[in-house]
Amino acid sequence: MTRLYSILERFSFLFFWLKFFYPKALGVPIAFQLYFFFPQKILRINGRVPWPVHPTSRILFYDRIQVGNRCTPGMNSGCYIQARNGIRLGNNVRIGPGVGLISAGHSIDDYDVHEDSPPIAIGNNVWIGMNAVVLPGVKIGNNVIIGAGSVVTADIPENSIAAGNPCKVIKEKGPYRGFDYSL
Repeated sequence: MTRLYSILERFSFLFFWLKFFYPKALGVPIAFQLYFFFPQKILRINGRVPWPVHPTSRILFYDRIQVGNRCTPGMNSGCYIQARNGIRLGNNVRIGPGVGLISAGHSIDDYDVHEDSPPIAIGNNVWIGMNAVVLPGVKIGNNVIIGAGSVVTADIPENSIAAGNPCKVIKEKGPYRGFDYSL
């Protein structure tokens, strides 16, 4: 598989046309863009979303989502991303399968009304594990790992590992040493 990726990247100039379909897919390998092209752009499953999205994921209010480089919310299977109040994602944000980002909850007095809240803000170099849920108004700092199955109800400071329901910091972590995708 790695060999296929390297061949596709070597001949990436042949796939210049993908930039017209995925203008916000900066830093996303060509192989991923090609893999999601048919279900997303031909079958129109999440067809208007300007980054690659898995056909089993659901993106609502995509125009209220700000994405950084190497950040493709919904690229894993079964994600539910609702950005009614907005979502800001930094560079190199990894979102596991089944993750929910929910920026607006329903009013407890009228279930047809969504409550206003600040947008969800997620920093750079963040990894959100499988089936985690991030609720309205939450801010997650830079260099954070959210454990699988966590329910994030409050802000998480930078340089930390957090998990649980409700999600709490369980450990501090060192600086991120991977590639800097902000360039």
